[in-house]
Amino acid sequence: MREEAGRAARFEGPHRVRIESSEVGEPAANQVRVKLEGCGVCGSNLPVWQGRPWFSYPFDPGVPGHEGWGRVSAVGSRVHEFTPGDRVAVLSGNAYADYDFATPEQLVRLPPQLEGKPFPGEPLACAVNIFHRSGISAGQLVAIVGIGFIGAALTALASLAGARVVAISRRPFALEMAQRCGADAVVKFDDPTRTLREARRLSADGGYERVIECVGSQGALDLASELCATRGRLIIAGYHQDGPRHVDLQQWNWRGLDVINAHERDPAVYKRAMQEAVELVVSGKLKPGLLFTHSFPLEDISAAFTALEQRPHGFLKALVLCA
Repeated sequence: MREEAGRAARFEGPHRVRIESSEVGEPAANQVRVKLEGCGVCGSNLPVWQGRPWFSYPFDPGVPGHEGWGRVSAVGSRVHEFTPGDRVAVLSGNAYADYDFATPEQLVRLPPQLEGKPFPGEPLACAVNIFHRSGISAGQLVAIVGIGFIGAALTALASLAGARVVAISRRPFALEMAQRCGADAVVKFDDPTRTLREARRLSADGGYERVIECVGSQGALDLASELCATRGRLIIAGYHQDGPRHVDLQQWNWRGLDVINAHERDPAVYKRAMQEAVELVVSGKLKPGLLFTHSFPLEDISAAFTALEQRPHGFLKALVLCA
């Protein structure tokens, strides 16, 4: 049965997005059609909004939305794992829209305990994957540089694992959120020299066994490198999208640091992490609802990106709601 027309956001240029309407087709034999409830707005999407030089407009409808969730509305003839009505989180790339299509390998079923709750599974899976790549365990001293959605979620996961967490961020609201997520101490990232001195004081000048950089800037990478203890692990979780970086390789080498790029690219690993995130949220161990601070209807998606770009007080993560 064919659905009614659906809407999709199309990015046409810097700070220019238009809502289009078109007829929604049927899924292919190996596909599922999802009636989306919403999609998270990822910091990695910001260059699309700003008009960085490494891509061209217009984008396909719904791109670059990749944090969608919703309900299955139709399945292809070869799909047996899902049925219409199943509520799912989606690993796709066209989710700034009313509908998206995905294969069963890109879907995770959401249990009844999450009914009515937003669940952008991809960023939660991203936090779970970064946490596992970090190798954090009980008793370790962990610094998290940059408290946005990912940094706050990692603060919660590291605290849950029994680590002592020091959160570092420029924004007072982000530091408040880090404390609510279990941070043992917070440091404002204003003057680099003062921030480094204060963070080192909290480590008794011994450095941090794990440092996760979640900002994606040269300054944050420099600070994270300075904070690592000898034989510590530096985890790069920020999106470094504005050009090359300079690193003090002598420092990394002399202290014997393990340097981990924590961005996962295997869809199967992402799906497992999304399933783990579902379990964590259902059990009450992880409470992401605290981190979804702003929501906007699809037709007001420009306001969602403006909030992401400006990060007003009280902002951590925006959701674009379609239902």
